Amino acid sequence: MKIKCIPVGYLQANCYILEKNNKAILIDPGDNEVLISEKLGELELVGILVTHNHFDHVGALSYFEDKYNLKHNEKVEGWNYEVIETKGHSKDSVSFYFSQDNVLFTGDFIFKGSIGRMDLPGGDEVDMKNSLEKINDFDDNIIVYPGHGVKTILHEEKKLFKYYF
Repeated sequence: MKIKCIPVGYLQANCYILEKNNKAILIDPGDNEVLISEKLGELELVGILVTHNHFDHVGALSYFEDKYNLKHNEKVEGWNYEVIETKGHSKDSVSFYFSQDNVLFTGDFIFKGSIGRMDLPGGDEVDMKNSLEKINDFDDNIIVYPGHGVKTILHEEKKLFKYYF
């Protein structure tokens, strides 16, 4: 699987294009449908995944749903991934784990050197702690693709979990 990261919008939310066999999944189409469409090129868009419904992650969502007749977060056939509830930043936060590729798309749950804000509507410290405990059991070598900023590796972020609570 190939992974392209496109920072979009004034908050530079990471939109990801996952590519396999000339098919693509979008993760968090936050803004700029023109740029995202350009980066999709001739790939067949077969799915849209959204980590949470904050405006900076869904700004172009309705455009892609309408254009390709897709609904976000419906299971995408032929793609092996797990949806993990990772509340804390928001009540609807989920992460997507592609075990065959050893990658985890976390939205605003985990960043390089930090975790998501919990002071926005729907944020909750207890939920975040429970989500961090759940992810703490995952393999250390998973590559984390966050909703903003650069990728990281899970074992580096796990070292910081104890400082949050």
